[in-house]
This record gives sequence, C-alpha cells and structure tokens, in this order.
Amino acid sequence: MSYDAFEEEQQILDAGDALLERSDLTTEALRQAFLVHHAAYRKLIKTTRRLVKVNDRNEESLKDANLQVRKQQTELQEAHAELGRHAEVLEAKVRDRTKALVYSQDKLQKLVELGIALSAEQDLNVLLKRILWSGKEISQADAATLYLRTEDNHLRFALRSKTDEMPSFTIPLYDPVTGQPNLNYVSTCVALSGESVRIDDVYQETRFDLSGTRKVDAETGYRTVSMLTVSLKSRKGECIGVLQLINSLDQETGAVQPFDANLTGFVEALGAQAAIALDNLYLIKAQAELFDSVIKIIAAAIDAKSPYTGGHCERVPELGRMLAEAACQETTGPFAEFSMDTDAWREFHLAGWLHDCGKVTTPEYVVDKATKLETIYNRIHEIRTRFEVLRRDRIIDFQERLLAGGQRDLLQAELDQQLQKLNEDFAFVAESNVGGEFMSPSRLARLEQIAAIEWTRYFDDRLGISEGELERLRDVPKTPLPNREKLLADKPDMIVPRKTHPLSYDPAHWGFKVTVPEALYNYGELYNLRIARGTLTEEERFKIVEHVINTIVMLDKLPFPKNMQRVSAFAGAHHETMIGTGYPRRLKRDDMPVQARILAIADIFEALTASDRPYKKAKTVNEALRIMKFMCKDQHIDPDLFELFVKSQVWKSYADIYLHPHQIDKVDLAAYLTLPEKCVLPQLKSDNSIFWLSYI
Repeated sequence: MSYDAFEEEQQILDAGDALLERSDLTTEALRQAFLVHHAAYRKLIKTTRRLVKVNDRNEESLKDANLQVRKQQTELQEAHAELGRHAEVLEAKVRDRTKALVYSQDKLQKLVELGIALSAEQDLNVLLKRILWSGKEISQADAATLYLRTEDNHLRFALRSKTDEMPSFTIPLYDPVTGQPNLNYVSTCVALSGESVRIDDVYQETRFDLSGTRKVDAETGYRTVSMLTVSLKSRKGECIGVLQLINSLDQETGAVQPFDANLTGFVEALGAQAAIALDNLYLIKAQAELFDSVIKIIAAAIDAKSPYTGGHCERVPELGRMLAEAACQETTGPFAEFSMDTDAWREFHLAGWLHDCGKVTTPEYVVDKATKLETIYNRIHEIRTRFEVLRRDRIIDFQERLLAGGQRDLLQAELDQQLQKLNEDFAFVAESNVGGEFMSPSRLARLEQIAAIEWTRYFDDRLGISEGELERLRDVPKTPLPNREKLLADKPDMIVPRKTHPLSYDPAHWGFKVTVPEALYNYGELYNLRIARGTLTEEERFKIVEHVINTIVMLDKLPFPKNMQRVSAFAGAHHETMIGTGYPRRLKRDDMPVQARILAIADIFEALTASDRPYKKAKTVNEALRIMKFMCKDQHIDPDLFELFVKSQVWKSYADIYLHPHQIDKVDLAAYLTLPEKCVLPQLKSDNSIFWLSYI
C-alpha cells in the first residue's frame, strides 16, 4: 500500500511538471488542471496520513514484539545455560558410568581369562600362586594371603604375596576343648560361615580378634588398614580355603582406601573359580594317587606271589627313571633331542610299574622254578623215594640170596656195588635236576640209562588223584598190579593238553610272533631232566613269554586317556631285541620307543644284580656290566643306551641304594665303552639263559 502512495505522488508530481512546461494553456484550462491536481494531491495526503497511522501502530507492535523477543532471548539464553549445566552433569555421569562399565567389563574379562587359566593349570604350586596374585590384581590390593583347609579342620598358611617369613602354625576352625566353631578370627569365621567379610579399618574393628595382624604390623612396620576376606567353596559348598586381601589402593594416587563394596562380588567369583580349580586338581591328584596305589598293589601282589621276586616291580621303574633322566640331560649325541614332558613321564612311570603286570597269569611254580622237576613242589623227592625202594629191593634180594645159601662175600660185594651205583645214579639225577650243568650228549645218554632202570609199583596210581588227572588217564589202559615201571617216567597223564586251557587271545590279531607249544604243560620226568640249560621246558618258556603277551593285552584293554596311550608300547617291549629276536612281536630297534629300550636295560640290570632269585647268585656290578656288554654286541640291548648307562654312572646311583656293598666292586668305565671283538658270553651257572635271565 505504501508503494502505491508513492506511485500516486510521483504521478501528481509528473503531472505538475507537465503543466508547468506547457505554455499554451488558458487560464481556465490551467485552473481546471490545478483543481484536478489539487484533488489528487489531497487524496494522496489523506492516504499518506492513513499510512502514517498504520505505520505508527505497526511501530508500537514492533517495539512490543522486539521487547518480547529480547525477553525470550534472555530466557532462551538462561535455558541454554541451564541445559549446558545439565549436559555437563549428564556428560560426567555418562563418563563415570562408562568408566564403571569399562571397569566392570575389564574385571569380567579378567575373571574369564583367570577362570580359563585356573581350570587349565595342573601344577598345585603354580595354581596357588595364580589364585593369590589374581585376587591381588583384581581387587587392586597391596598384599594377599592364601589359607588352605587341612584334613584335621585347620587353616594353614599356604602362600603370601609379601616376602616375609610364612607363619608355621595353623589356625583351628573348632575349639580343641569344646568343639565349638572358632569365630574369633576373620579367616576362620569366613571359612565356617562361607560369607565374605570386608573391614574398612583394622584398628577400629571390634568384631574379630586382629591382635595378630597388629602385632605383625608392629614388627614389620607395615600398616594394615582395609581388609577383604572371601571363602573358596567347592562344588559341594564346602570351604577348602580362604583368600585374604589387604589394603585396597587407589589406582591414581596409590593411597590406601576401603575395599569397594561392588568389588566383593568379583573377588567372590574369583574365589568360586579358584575353589573349583583347586577341587578339580585335588580330585585329579586323588585319582592319580588312587591309580598309582592300585598299580603298586598289583606290582606288590606280583612280587608277593613269589617269595623270590620281592621288589622287582618297584626297582625296575626306579632304575628306568634314573636312565631316562640321564637321556633327557644329554645335549649331544643320539639323545640330544630326547625329552619327556609331564604326560610322557607319567606314561613312563606307569609303564615301569606295570611292565610285568601279566605275571599275575603266570603260575608261581614257573616263576619260582629253581629245579627242573619243580612244579608246586620239587618232585626229586618222589624219585629219591624210588631210589630208596630200589635200595631196599637190593638189600632184600641180598638177604634172600644169602638165606638161599649164597656166598656172603660175593653177595656183599655185589650189593655194595649196586648200592654204590644207586647212590651215584641218584646224585647224577639230583645234579641234573639243579640245572647248573649243560646237558651234553654224554650226560643225556647216562640219563637215559638211569631212566631205563625198573622198579615195582604195588599200589593203584589212580586213587586219590584229581578229576583232571583222571581225565588225562581216560584213554590209558589200567595195568594190573604189581607193575614194573621205569625209574624216570614220561607218562601220558603228565602232559596237560592245551585244549583244556585254550589261548584267550588271537596271536595274529595282536601281532605276536610266537610258537605256541602243542601242550599246555609237560611234567614228564625224563622230559624235564633233559633240559639242556636252566630249568625251563619249552611249555614253561612259552608261559614266560605269555607274561609279556598278557601285559600287552591287559594294558590295551585299560581306558587310558589320550595323553597316556603309549603305556602298553613302553611296557610291552622290554623283552624285544634290537634285531628282532626278542618276544613277543620280534620288534627291531626302530620299532621301539626309547622308553621301551630303557626299561629293557633296567629290567636286565635289576635281574642280574638282584639277590632274591632262586636260580642264580646275585652278580656284582662288574659281572652284570660285562654280560650286558656282550648283549650289546649281540644287539639284544640298545648300545647307545648302554653307553649312556655306563658313562653317566646310573648303575652306581642305583647300586648305592639297592645292592649289597659286596656287589659294588671297582668298575673300569673304559672297559665297557668298547664292544668286544667276538661275542663269547661268559658262563652263567644256573641261569636259564641270557635271553631269559631278565624274566624276573
């Protein structure tokens, strides 16, 4: 509208200018034009006056609006300032909350990591240290003490973070006189109640007896202020220990402060994880101890089964351990790379104790067989009785012929000759029974001559015998009495057929390369006395081979964990040789782990030097090493291990503990570190053979 007024004003001015420029207008025309111009100008003034009034009103409105705007701006500024203050408070709260969340997340992360680490730890000392230092770290404590509950309900100091001397006394959980719970001390109260205790100022605390803490402070100059004590509870809720944290530290200033109440939950969670880890370790340890005890009981039963093998199953693993440690310590040579971790040592330990577990199936008389005619007893007594009968028969014949008018001198000379021969024959049979002399062809021929001597049996030999013996005589015709019999007999009933006791395993399935005798046992008198060397028959030797076979079968059936799968391989190869002439699988050196070869050497040295064998005299260290040197030449044992056995003087460490002083003679180490040019085994009187001497 204001714009239109200005336009009208401009038009009026333009019209006035146009009238002034005209000279042709008359007075009347000029008057009329002026009237028109005047009317237009009056209208313009009126319009302008109206516009001014409107503008004045608008100006007042603008002033009011401006004042309102300024007022609103002031209010807005005040609100903005207030909002800023709220934003700062909110930001601080968010920052504090974020810090708390990060703190909690960090604690939770540490708890997870600690839980994993604690559950994986197998070493008790390392586990205790981890629990102690983890509690100290997660609680930001300056010091920590770990107590463990004993079987007799005491708390003992297990570990401390400070280096001062660990107290040697224990704290009873119950009063020894009244039997009442001991709630006087923080540690015992927590152990008995299972509830955590937080103390802000030890010197202001009145609930518990803290005189001991104050006394230690006085002695050491340390100042105990705050304390947090939590219980380590097992799965069953039983306290197995107590973790005590001392003096919470401000992470920024290092000042001692009370333990944060929110921290208690984290420490309790750590305590629960620590208790489970400890409980698991205790259970694993208890199971291992139980397993070891069962193994040692089995080994002791095997040794106790024979009065002549006591301690064998204990000494072999100990000697094996000594040699294995020597191998692990080598930094050059064939064993430079050889080492055993904890699981391998455990495998080797079990294999050593169980290497002869199959002997539980071996009859005692085979294990103890000291003479050729021995079964449950030494049957030389039966044969001696027959010689007694023959002697009496000769004397009776002498008396009868003398009464019949014979010449005494001639008859007496003949009788003396006969009795002398009987004495000599029995002495020869008795000597052959001992097995100390090699049965040469001439000795075998004389044995056959003696066996052919006849004697008369007057009593029924089928009375008072077992069903098994009767069964073996079922197809044998009964002879009328009296009956003339050979002095040394190989009767049908003396052979126990294998069909009565078939093999409990398939040799082919197990890879056993053995020759199975047709008979289970052959008790034939002449058959046994013919044994060329030692005291064992072919059937009995196989029974001895079976002790290793049964060891392998038995151990393979045990559900050993994955980290102990080689127990059978270690234990079952200690009678193998380096060239495949051993038993039961005829393995060669490369087929056997080092641990099996170590047990072979331990088994042989123990057997040679043992003083509890019925069939041989205990050898001196030199005699044993000399035999083993020849066995190296024949590749019966590992020459590298034998060299290590000699030069490391493992034999001496063993001998000092287990051998009699007279067996420990002076040893020239150099003599045993070079193999002989020819393998000529020394005479082993009374031994079954080099190949079999390590059986016991």
